[in-house]
Amino acid sequence: MDVELAAQQLEALGNITRLRIYRALVRAGPSGLPVARVQAQLELPASTLSHHLHKLVSQGLVRQERSGTTLNCHTEYPAMIALLGYLADECCADDPEAGDLDTGIRPSKDPA
Repeated sequence: MDVELAAQQLEALGNITRLRIYRALVRAGPSGLPVARVQAQLELPASTLSHHLHKLVSQGLVRQERSGTTLNCHTEYPAMIALLGYLADECCADDPEAGDLDTGIRPSKDPA
């Protein structure tokens, strides 16, 4: 992952409403949630939810799939793991006293 993508994704998650939406989708698991359920759960106006979902989708953190008349939202878990890995990969790398600190996060596969 490059620093520009990480910054854009963190910026998207840096909004309280988007972070609440994202956490709801993460909690929902791989099956995701219909937009209407996210709206009801977070008590957001449809236009507000649409705006914030668009930002999360454009940054690759969320994907949407239509099933009939229902629009479902899903967390892009590989993107989430890559972002977390990017933040933790070099944790304490310059501190010789830290040793091999276990962050509990799998290293990302992208060394960038």
